[in-house]
Amino acid sequence: MQETDVRRREVRNLIGGAWEERNGGETEPVYDPATGQVIAETPLSTREDVDRAVTKAKEAFPGWAGTPVGERARILFRFKMLLEDHFEELRDLVTLENGKDARDAGGEVRRGIEVVEFACGMPTLMMGESVRDVARGIDNISYRFPLGVVAAITPFNFPCMVPLWTLPVAIGAGNTYILKPSERTPLSAQRLGELLTEAGMPDGVFNIVNGAREAVDSILEHPGIEAVSFVGSKPVAEHVYKHGAAHGKRVQALAGAKNSMIVMPDAVLDKAVPNIVSSSYGNAGERCLAGSVLVAVGDVADDLVEKVKEAASAMKVGPGKEEGSELTPVIRDSHREKVKSYIDTGEEEGAEVVLDGREPPLEEGFFMGPTLLDNVTGDMRVGREEIFGPVLSVVRVANLDEAIEFTNGSPFGNACSIFTENGAAVRHWRENIEAGMLGVNIGVAAPMAFFPFNGIKDSFYGDLHATGKDGVRFFTENKVEAVRYFSEPGVTAAVQRPIESGA
Repeated sequence: MQETDVRRREVRNLIGGAWEERNGGETEPVYDPATGQVIAETPLSTREDVDRAVTKAKEAFPGWAGTPVGERARILFRFKMLLEDHFEELRDLVTLENGKDARDAGGEVRRGIEVVEFACGMPTLMMGESVRDVARGIDNISYRFPLGVVAAITPFNFPCMVPLWTLPVAIGAGNTYILKPSERTPLSAQRLGELLTEAGMPDGVFNIVNGAREAVDSILEHPGIEAVSFVGSKPVAEHVYKHGAAHGKRVQALAGAKNSMIVMPDAVLDKAVPNIVSSSYGNAGERCLAGSVLVAVGDVADDLVEKVKEAASAMKVGPGKEEGSELTPVIRDSHREKVKSYIDTGEEEGAEVVLDGREPPLEEGFFMGPTLLDNVTGDMRVGREEIFGPVLSVVRVANLDEAIEFTNGSPFGNACSIFTENGAAVRHWRENIEAGMLGVNIGVAAPMAFFPFNGIKDSFYGDLHATGKDGVRFFTENKVEAVRYFSEPGVTAAVQRPIESGA
């Protein structure tokens, strides 16, 4: 593996407004997946580092929570402008550390900015409710309050977007915030911190603690942290949810997926197939909304498999920075070996390998070719387990009800798409499918920033989802006030003073 002729980038913690030099402790290498070269070293922070970040965030909280919500929103507006000004830089950082192509990386940055735009409306989003005369002379009013110090633990596959799912909402609502980015992709998060500081965020409101397992468990156990948001694999999500909740925290943990794409006999295949191929193989299949199982209904199967094979075979495999690259590398060589082992297992279990991507198509980097497996069943591991790589499994069923039954048999419930022009079929599918994000003739059913990222079943642990109004509710607490006055109007002895400007 190459480790020469590349500029190393420094990864630092941001605690209380200060970028800290590395203290000589343990680190983990950060690779450019397209070349295999080491481009940085992530410091593996300790419990003491987390504790210092919590202390600084707690010190900053009273002043930040007391800052008028309009002033907080104005900082987010400036942050949004800086993100736009540095859009291409952020896009290229994502490509460098994650490997995805410029189109996917740019889409990631754009979706993150959209959450900032949503959070700029925090003066409206923080509004409570009121009802007058709930009883004689008594009114009820609810108010939204920030929780305190909150934290987010984010994944490698969307190093810019996922931090932005929670950062602007949590901070805009008046919380102070600690980000633990993936140790595999820390560079985008660091640049977000630099831009947020430039936007005028007070010291201690936003903090970054890099690290791995020790940092995660320290966040989950620290008594000064009120809430934790997590995105990652199912086993880790389950650990985060249970461990954090056991320590009295509010937790949302977005987990794994095994998303079906159902193709009906009337589907417009020439339009559907590009969506299917993009969903399955885009970002090397390393996204929780990737189409992983293609459920072919009736006699569409043979034609569908042939068209998908043809389209996938024509994909350009190459580094994300090269124009025209469509299939980019996976994140690590160890992950590539894991994906290969799934293909081996699928073949052993009886799946037909229609397209085999196990042989690396390029010498450098962590590349795979696209893989297409046919005649997969729900009993096979490739049909029910999350692979998180450029592998698409085809399941053949007789009718829509069988397609729904197969999909609902998965413990996951992140997303499901259907390709059809039949409105009645869509309605029947929508009413019976067990998935939280649905796409009709759309391969990646990602909701906009003002809707929740709505996985269900084993794809989500918690009660309130990330983004949209759910995100605001997650990072705030209601206080409900009952109000009654005993004196008559005009007889109070209190001296009335005019409201001073800016009070």
